[in-house]
Amino acid sequence: MPVDLPMRVAKVSRRMVLRGAMALLSIGQILRPLWARALTARTGTSQSRPPEGVETAIVSCSVNDEHHHLMMDTRTTLLDLLREQLALTGAHKGCDHGQCGACTVLVNGQRVLSCLSLAAMHEGDSITTIEGLAAADGTLHPVQAAFIDHDGFQCGYCTSGQICSAVGMLRELAAGNPSYVTADLSAYAEAGTEELHERMSGNLCRCSAYVGISATLSELAQRKVPA
Repeated sequence: MPVDLPMRVAKVSRRMVLRGAMALLSIGQILRPLWARALTARTGTSQSRPPEGVETAIVSCSVNDEHHHLMMDTRTTLLDLLREQLALTGAHKGCDHGQCGACTVLVNGQRVLSCLSLAAMHEGDSITTIEGLAAADGTLHPVQAAFIDHDGFQCGYCTSGQICSAVGMLRELAAGNPSYVTADLSAYAEAGTEELHERMSGNLCRCSAYVGISATLSELAQRKVPA
């Protein structure tokens, strides 16, 4: 005769799950070099010579504070370099036409659409992806934490681009760079809703999580969080 045993169900909140996911992303950054080396050993992707007749380039750059010396097809985009050769899959390929912002990364502190940027252009550059934003001990970047606190996403596919773009946008705002809707070009822009929306208009969310994203940006701008 079956016996019903009492079950103890732990209370797990959405926020706990999201923070755990971000922590796993940080662990992935630690394990990524091993993954990349395994990928190279299996396929020869990183340094193998492309087929005859293909124009190649050797580029030295820093990605998430790690130096790389890479051989590549000159037609390779920065997005494909990050995903296919360095196994950094946080930057996502959405439209592949520079229209959705899912591929946004930071190059020398400025936001760049990696699907439109040729990797060979980035000799000597410092590149930061979503995997490199958190601290070495796993502490989330303030922008990452704010996106979690305000539920600034749903499926999450666009989120890495949204976060990297927000980091770059806050730097631009702090530097006094105007946008299309800045009223007074002789003064620092006020971080109002219209200003923030305009500055993030290149990042689309198909799930329409814009209420949470807007709340995230407003809080960060008001707190003047260092990006």
